[in-house]
Amino acid sequence: MSSQPRGDNPVVADPQWQQVLTHRAADDGSRDAAAARFTERGITPEQVSAVIADCGDALYSAAAGGKSGWAEPFGGPLAVALLAAEVSIFAAHLNSRASGVRSAAVAGLLDEYSAVTVASELGVARQKVYEIARAGLRPPYIEQVPWRAS
Repeated sequence: MSSQPRGDNPVVADPQWQQVLTHRAADDGSRDAAAARFTERGITPEQVSAVIADCGDALYSAAAGGKSGWAEPFGGPLAVALLAAEVSIFAAHLNSRASGVRSAAVAGLLDEYSAVTVASELGVARQKVYEIARAGLRPPYIEQVPWRAS
């Protein structure tokens, strides 16, 4: 019999964290690992949700203000580092989603127009057009940003 530390007991996923961290892959354990890191530092799902909803504006404003103790309202420097990293991960997810949409659109354009024409319209090299189209749209992606009402 082999033992798997922390693997013998299945992790029960907290639905609140799962909702807040939907921009992370569901099947690779990163949601649970991030939730555990946040929880260990006293950061709540509501705090993470608020930082993502304002895309880190409050964090940036406090940091740019440069006042002593600016990180304390967010839970201190470690909490700020974790929250800022999550904004970055969220932004990267949106960037990947947009790149996938662009890829699908360029692939469609290549069905009707030459690569030279598409490249000219996009302002990229002809070879880049093929590279863009080849990438494809590879979900899963979040369906809509959290700040959109409907």
